[in-house]
Amino acid sequence: MSEGGAPAGSDRILIDRFLEMLAAEAGAARNTLLAYGTDLRLASDALAGRLADADRPALERLAEGWGDLSRATVARKSAALRRFFAFLADEGLRADDPGRALPRPGSARPLPRTLSSADVDRLFEAIEARIARDPPNPLDLRLAALVELLYGSGLRATELVSLPRTAIATDRPYLILRGKGERERMVPVSDRARAAVASWRAHVPADKAWLFPSGKAHLSRIRLFQLLKALAGEAGIPPDRVSPHVLRHAFATHLLEGGADLRALQAMLGHADIATTEIYTHVDSQRLVELVNARHPLVDALRRAP
Repeated sequence: MSEGGAPAGSDRILIDRFLEMLAAEAGAARNTLLAYGTDLRLASDALAGRLADADRPALERLAEGWGDLSRATVARKSAALRRFFAFLADEGLRADDPGRALPRPGSARPLPRTLSSADVDRLFEAIEARIARDPPNPLDLRLAALVELLYGSGLRATELVSLPRTAIATDRPYLILRGKGERERMVPVSDRARAAVASWRAHVPADKAWLFPSGKAHLSRIRLFQLLKALAGEAGIPPDRVSPHVLRHAFATHLLEGGADLRALQAMLGHADIATTEIYTHVDSQRLVELVNARHPLVDALRRAP
């Protein structure tokens, strides 16, 4: 028994209960649940099935075995274990919380790759050149709708390809999405995007459930990735610089450059934590420097000084 009373040998049951709580109460995404479950079971195996009873020295020894892992992996493992022990304490199964013994590596997050406004213009110019062909290929209309929604609404690739046929109405400037962690959010849809979707949807058979059907299901993320690479090449942009996620990043970065509120951006992107959205403030740092140099009163005073 641990100090607070977690029964020995109960790791499997407690880990399952913890994951159920994360899914039901915290709305954790499936990938998060899988990663945390794997981390906790590996830790339990390393401690001979007595993770729930582990004390600080045991956790310190466990963490010593993570020396060859990346900082991101160590951060995830530590986070999983700390949340697990906090859960045990909240449930009254431990009186102490040994999770503080675990390392907290810095969460240096790489800046997201993005595109300039000029790059995005080149992508749309390439699409317009395709559509200008007589007669236009319906698949080019599909590509236009895909790119308009990626860049104009900041959709994730999975959210985009799995849109129902009727998800976007011509008279409604938004759609409701259920994204990561089953969280719902409202996403704006521009007039341009709605027009592009309407042009494409005219070619979608009425018996298809998806807006972007393919075979018996919907367009795959891999195929979307390939379509964007081909478009980038036509636009004179290195294909490795363009992906669905890069267009989502461009959506966020360019909105912030235009003065969008960070909280509004968080809601549109569907980020559970504002810290995830704040990374775009680093991408936009040059604009902030220019803003200070142009508007700060002390800068004006220096300009007036003899």
